[in-house]
Amino acid sequence: MGAHSCLSHQVDCYCVERITLGAHTTVSQYSFLCTASHDYTDPAMPLTTAPITLGERVWVTADVFVAPGVTIGEGAVITARSSVFHDIAPWTVAAGNPAQPLKPRLLHAHPVR
Repeated sequence: MGAHSCLSHQVDCYCVERITLGAHTTVSQYSFLCTASHDYTDPAMPLTTAPITLGERVWVTADVFVAPGVTIGEGAVITARSSVFHDIAPWTVAAGNPAQPLKPRLLHAHPVR
């Protein structure tokens, strides 16, 4: 976990492989980061594993599933109840099941008060 990163209440990290969170990254409540599955094409259903990487300043919002092997790029936002099965580009807002890019994430400067 990078500096100032956060896992909220009831986040499930199934850490059969490494899960990496960049600095200032937040994973909101009830999300599931899952680094393992099974090969359903093999009658023995062997375990398959792959790491998950969340870049810096990522926000995985509430109740999101992130599959094994996924990388979510710097600054990306995954909206509530999405399921991420493929990599998400940096500074992208993505949503749905499966998650698809919606628009770029733009940051607005706030005036000094």
